[in-house]
Amino acid sequence: MFPGYPPVLYTRQVVPCPLPPARIPIVSSSVTRSSRPLVIASVMASMFMIAIEATIVATAMPQIAADLGGLKLYSWVFASFLLTQTAMTVVFGKLSDIYGRKPMMLAGIAVFLLGSVLAGFAWSMPSMIVFRLIQGIGAGAIQPVGMTIVADLYPVQERGKIQGYLASVWAISGVLGPMLGALIIHQFSWSWIFWMNLPLALLATAGFVFFLHEHRERRPMSIDVPGAALFTAAVAALMIALTDAGDGQATRAWIALGAFVVLLVLFVLQERRAADPMVSFALWGRRPVAAANAAMLLGSMVIMGLTTFLPMYVQGVQHRTPVVAGLALTMIMVGWPVGSTVAAKVFPRYGLRTMMIAGSILVPLGACAFLLLAPDNSPVLAGAGSLVVGLGMGFMGVCSLVLIQEIVDVSERGSATASNIFARNLGSTIGATALGAVFNFGLARAMVDTPITSEQLKGALESAAGASPAIQQAMQHSLHLTFWAVLAISLLVMAATAWIPATSIGRTSRPAAKDASAGMH
Repeated sequence: MFPGYPPVLYTRQVVPCPLPPARIPIVSSSVTRSSRPLVIASVMASMFMIAIEATIVATAMPQIAADLGGLKLYSWVFASFLLTQTAMTVVFGKLSDIYGRKPMMLAGIAVFLLGSVLAGFAWSMPSMIVFRLIQGIGAGAIQPVGMTIVADLYPVQERGKIQGYLASVWAISGVLGPMLGALIIHQFSWSWIFWMNLPLALLATAGFVFFLHEHRERRPMSIDVPGAALFTAAVAALMIALTDAGDGQATRAWIALGAFVVLLVLFVLQERRAADPMVSFALWGRRPVAAANAAMLLGSMVIMGLTTFLPMYVQGVQHRTPVVAGLALTMIMVGWPVGSTVAAKVFPRYGLRTMMIAGSILVPLGACAFLLLAPDNSPVLAGAGSLVVGLGMGFMGVCSLVLIQEIVDVSERGSATASNIFARNLGSTIGATALGAVFNFGLARAMVDTPITSEQLKGALESAAGASPAIQQAMQHSLHLTFWAVLAISLLVMAATAWIPATSIGRTSRPAAKDASAGMH
């Protein structure tokens, strides 16, 4: 029993394992205590590669599109990466439970590096999209397996602090990405935004090869290849449907959605008859796992909504510079690691569920600030709201991950971790599409007589003088409607978090912790 936890958190819940115990491969990682920081540094280096991709590629994409052409495929450079990353997250999480964390992490780094090198040599926009798909496969392995390695090496009292370090990687990359992207574009070829991953990948690989050692009991276990293929195809179809819906391609979106439904039915049928299913419904259906993942999915929708529409308000309605708009949004990335660090320090005393509920209260509290925005407001209000939302998501991010890792057996830890990351990625995609639809609906209602075009909207955001009064009023109306939708989703975050039962952090993972600590001298 860990000091500081309320006794109610130690009411053990035993969930029957869907597989006979003799068939489950036991994976534990053991390193000397002095080597653990080197392994974590390797995890952080590999995480940094995928964290910085979004911001640095976004900065360089105008130059890339100008060189390669194919402007109509612009958005697919980003969507292709997210598509394979989201689809493969669960697959690699399961494979890490079967074959071990180290082989899957090394495979993920190798695939990501291959995609990066090829992307630097891209000769057209379609080739760039294909190479970004390869990068996404590697990222789908690196993120869940890296977080699972942390869970294998550190007991729960220390793990929150390490998760806070990983959160800071994303915050730092959010700040450095645009600056590095601009520097590389002006001083070198855009290819170097991809090739810069080479030294990081080699350093991370060396750290895992020399300092991470695993002990696995080899036991018979079949690989659910049809399930993996159907899951990947179903998620890909869903992502394509959401992307096309966001781009206004209604016909293609409906076709992709229909394909998703068919593939989903086939996947469920396959998983029900598979001896070792790729996705364990018993695992994903456990109330703590389902509730924590639902909360993070909804929270990611909130973050995506603010990422997309808050800069638009600050620039288009308040007539502030892109720098000011970026700073208002960046406060989320300031609050997130701060919240993660605070939660890591105090959850051993107050409990994981309590800290998640506290974070879920902060999210709608921060979202309320955006309803108070007006054309003559200071952007400080927007920054303050972003900061509070970031704090709340920092609380929830660390605690939800630690919670689901601790209530499952060590043989399911990779799959459980992957389920949480999958929920976050899927929430970002759904959020962009759903809130984009709300914005377009508000814009259409405000400009019934003279519909606003995308060119007018772009000009309103880029013009220093601002938009015409009619367009500005329409933007203000539609963006406020969007912020109301963000608040509604943030209230659902509270509801999902409240659904998490007062469950103990599981005892089933304790033997693995002993195995891991056996090699720490």
